[in-house]
Amino acid sequence: MSTLNMPEDALDRTGADDSADDSSSCACTIYAVVNADGTLARGFRAVSSQKLSTGQYEVIFNRGVRNCAYVATIGLSGAVGASSPGEITVVGRFDNERGVFVTTHNSAGAAADLGFHIAVHCRP
Repeated sequence: MSTLNMPEDALDRTGADDSADDSSSCACTIYAVVNADGTLARGFRAVSSQKLSTGQYEVIFNRGVRNCAYVATIGLSGAVGASSPGEITVVGRFDNERGVFVTTHNSAGAAADLGFHIAVHCRP
């Protein structure tokens, strides 16, 4: 953890020490790459994905992700072409602690089916 911009008194409370190599304090990352039709292209610890409605998706992981951080971006699953520009939102799935709910929108804000990549960062 960088301490560059932390107030001095915060350093004592966090126990931050960049010189320590303590992997038990690091976050683990699980991820999914989902196609516009909701199919799971690939992932790490991603169990399933599905399109629920236009621009609405659910991604399920093999562990609880409710207390994790979600980072998502619009993108294709392959190595050719480019995705249409758009916007994405993500929130934990209210009825499944292992799930994440994702919405995708075109640049005008209308719901649109777009592929995406999502990384979920969790404490070990």
